[in-house]
Amino acid sequence: MSARRDARLALAAGVLVAVTAVWGSTFPVSKDLLTRLPVPDFLALRFLTAALVVGLVRPAAVLRAGWRVAGVGAGLGLAYFSGQYLQFVGLQHTAPTVSAFVVSMYVVFTPLLACVFARKPPSVRVSAATLLATGGVAAMSLRGFSLGWGEMLTLFAALLYAVHILALGRWSQARTAYALAVVQLGTMGLAFLAVASVDGVQPPATRDVPAFLYLAIVAGGIALLGQTWAQAHLPASTVSITMVLEPVWAAVIGLSVFGERLDARIVLGGMLILTALVVTNARGSGGARWRGRRRRPADGRCATAADPPANTQIGAG
Repeated sequence: MSARRDARLALAAGVLVAVTAVWGSTFPVSKDLLTRLPVPDFLALRFLTAALVVGLVRPAAVLRAGWRVAGVGAGLGLAYFSGQYLQFVGLQHTAPTVSAFVVSMYVVFTPLLACVFARKPPSVRVSAATLLATGGVAAMSLRGFSLGWGEMLTLFAALLYAVHILALGRWSQARTAYALAVVQLGTMGLAFLAVASVDGVQPPATRDVPAFLYLAIVAGGIALLGQTWAQAHLPASTVSITMVLEPVWAAVIGLSVFGERLDARIVLGGMLILTALVVTNARGSGGARWRGRRRRPADGRCATAADPPANTQIGAG
C-alpha cells in the first residue's frame, strides 16, 4: 500500500511539474497575442473555449457530478477569476518584474494560511522551502521594489491564489477532478465575459487562432484539469512551491526557443527554486494540509507530505 501511495504521489508531482512547464511556455505566446486582443476578451474566450472542449470530451463525468461539485467548482472559479482580474489591473500600475515577484507570494501565503486553519505551526522543512522559493523568485524577477497601489492589488491577488490552492486541496477528489475543472473553467469564462461585454467582445484574428487554441485548450483546460487532479493527492504547501517552477520554465523556454539572454540572477533564482522543491518533496517533509478531520502528527505540527490525503479516492475521475 505504501509503494502504491508513493507512486501516486510521484505521478501527481510529475503532472504538476508538467503543468508549470506548459504555463511557462505561455509567456511569449500571450505577450504577442495580447498586443492585438484586450485582456478581458482574451481571458473570457480562453476559459469558455477550454470549458466547452474539455466538457465535451467527457460530458457524462460532468453531468453526474452533482450540485455539490458544481457549487464548489463555481466558488473556486470565482476565487481564481478575482485573483486574475486583480493581477491584471495591478499590472497596469507596476513593473512586470515586480508583479511577477509579488504574485508569487502565494508560495508564502499558502503554508501560512494552511497552518492558521489547522491551528498548528509550519514544519521546519516547509518554512525552509518557502523561504528558498521566495528568494528564488526575487532573484529572478526583482529589479527594484516600491509598495504602491499596483503592488497592493497584486499582493491581494496572490492571497486569493493561495486561498484557491488550499480550497482546491480541501475539496478536490480524484473521482470528481474532471467535473470540478470544467465548472471552474466555465465560471471563470462567464465572469470574464461579464467584464469584457462592457465594451464588446473582440475575437482573435484568423492568424492568432492556433496560438489562442493552445492557450485555451492546453494551457487552460488540460493544465487546470491536471492541477485539480494532482491536488487530490498532494499537500497544499508542496503544490504552491512546485508551481513556482513556472518562471523557471519560462526562462528555459525563452533561452532555448526564443534566444533570450541568460544571466546570473536567473541561474541563482532557478537553483534556489529547485532546491526548495527538493526540500519540500523529501520524504517526511512537512506539507500543511487543510482537509478538515485528519490524523495529527506526533510532533504537533501541520500534517506532513508522508501522510495520505484524507479525501483521496482512486477512480475514473
